Amino acid sequence: MQRSRRDFLKAGSAAAMVGSTFVSGIKAMAKPLSLPLGIQLYSVRDLLPKDYDGTLKMIAGLGFREVESAGYYNHSAPDVKRSLAGAGLHLVSAHHAMGDLRKNIDEIIAFEKQLGVATIICSSPALKDPSRLEKMKPEERHNAFTLDDWHWNAEQLNTFSDKVTAAGMKFGYHNHYTEFKTTDGKVPYEELMRLTDPAKVTFEMDCGWVVVGGGDPVTLLSKYPTRITMLHVKDFTFKEAKAPHSEPTVKELGLGSIDYAPIFAAAGKTGHIKHVFAEQEAFNVPPVESLGIDAKYLRKQGLGT
Repeated sequence: MQRSRRDFLKAGSAAAMVGSTFVSGIKAMAKPLSLPLGIQLYSVRDLLPKDYDGTLKMIAGLGFREVESAGYYNHSAPDVKRSLAGAGLHLVSAHHAMGDLRKNIDEIIAFEKQLGVATIICSSPALKDPSRLEKMKPEERHNAFTLDDWHWNAEQLNTFSDKVTAAGMKFGYHNHYTEFKTTDGKVPYEELMRLTDPAKVTFEMDCGWVVVGGGDPVTLLSKYPTRITMLHVKDFTFKEAKAPHSEPTVKELGLGSIDYAPIFAAAGKTGHIKHVFAEQEAFNVPPVESLGIDAKYLRKQGLGT
């Protein structure tokens, strides 16, 4: 799963990344996001295999209370539960790439159910015919997704959601930036919203990738107030202040170009955001310092109950 996600991001590295970072604030009538600090464990993907228990305790020591998994590094379900309990962390959701879900949906459901996970998230899309990539030059692969691919992904999400819902869990989708590249006159993210079952498919909006892709998190929260129930938050700086942005540079929260105050205000206004996860794609300082900066920023925004 970890490898699939990295490959997906690398395949899109040449994309023309467009978007507006600065969004107008929504102040009136917004409820504060009084939620626990959450973190996507992809942030510590290089630390967990070396010291699983120690890394989880480090995260808890920074004030994070909720976690979302991105792989278990060959740990059994009982071992994972023991480690999480030992650190005082609550595992609320789990990421699995589209390719993994297609191959192992039943096994994934069974494993996550043992862990008490409430929501399984499809972490990235897939091509309907992956062999097409073999015929493309590396610089062409960011244009690989067709509108038919996105419609096929929507069908897959609906199919997975039926099985996950039947098992007593929720199912959702996590975006990157490719979902905002207009394809045949359509915005893929809008198509996924339109074609998936609102009763069974929720959306975990990755605000950072939305901005990179040219979308506006505030607008999306206003347009889809009940569909978006989870947030990923991350920060970037861009070479150009004006779109299109290219080659975003990873920063800690509050040190980049994205102002989360209006985004959190809009999220609070919907009343449907249940979890917020920091996700640090890369470290500019030692991990404990980097994640500490993220936690401090989120507290300043009113999170951390």
